[in-house]
Amino acid sequence: MSIAMRDSWRLALTALLVALMLVALGQQARAQDATPGEANPGQEAAFAVPAVDADAWRQIRSGETDANFRDSRAESTYNLINASGETWRQIRDRWVSPFGAIAILGMLAVLLVFYLVVGRQRLDEPRTGRKLLRWPVLDRALHWSVASLFILLGLTGLLLLYGKALLRPVFGDGAWAGLMTGTKTLHNYLGPLFAIMLLLVLARFLRHNLPKRHDLEWLRQGGGMVGKGHPDAGFANAGEKLWYWLLASVGLVVVVSGLVLDFPNFDQARDTMQWANVIHALGALGLTAVALGHIYIGTIGTEGVLEGMTHGYVDESWARQHHNLWYEEVKGKTDEAAPEEEKSDAPSASRPPG
Repeated sequence: MSIAMRDSWRLALTALLVALMLVALGQQARAQDATPGEANPGQEAAFAVPAVDADAWRQIRSGETDANFRDSRAESTYNLINASGETWRQIRDRWVSPFGAIAILGMLAVLLVFYLVVGRQRLDEPRTGRKLLRWPVLDRALHWSVASLFILLGLTGLLLLYGKALLRPVFGDGAWAGLMTGTKTLHNYLGPLFAIMLLLVLARFLRHNLPKRHDLEWLRQGGGMVGKGHPDAGFANAGEKLWYWLLASVGLVVVVSGLVLDFPNFDQARDTMQWANVIHALGALGLTAVALGHIYIGTIGTEGVLEGMTHGYVDESWARQHHNLWYEEVKGKTDEAAPEEEKSDAPSASRPPG
């Protein structure tokens, strides 16, 4: 069994175990919710918080609301129910949530159709067995650290945005409330760590992702899907560079907006945090959709990519086919057998020893 296939099976089995655990938890929570005489949170909320009618909204907009509608903590006079908050809710429900669903589900559909029609991109020539060190241990550690945090933040972010509508009816109020509490805590604490790791990755890989003239031809040929042969590419092709600069732009916007939400103790107004939430969600959802394409290409979409990022080495045939300009620079540094355990401290073929 190939390395990529084995890793794919491990990922699938892990996802299956998580799904089974969630189903078991949901069944237990639903059984508890059906207990006779148990409180109904929805009815309690409706009784405790009556509907806000037209007169109440008129008072809110004119600033005539009494103390029952105001947050008095820390000398605040902010209306708990306000027109700005309602505008934010409408933007989130009518624009942000649909955008995320369309972007992510649309990308999944495109990738599925592409895989069924085009299939996996195989090597044009047989493997030679001669290996080139492409990703040293530090590079791989940084990559997988950021990737793991990205996935965790993406999943928790999706739960926060869609969990109430999708999970609460399935698992019940008790399980849903606990899940959301843990999800929010995990998301808030992992965000700053992701920000630090992202900056380290961007600094580490900057020199590989500077634009070159041949990148335009790579884009024109769609990475080799249009025309004959494979377009020129250095250590990073134009597609990888686009992903890098997307992280360096949209990714940093998501980080900054997330920090605004994470640290409300710097006196930013609630209106500012509402707009930060919208920007954060739109940027994160867009990045998640594009990341699905990045994950597809790096796993089942292209032969030989995943083993380079898991073990560090790539076959000579893969390097010559996908990164020919880089291969011409390092082709004299092949190794017939390069087990990770023995070669982890070897100098990178992409960086000649100084």
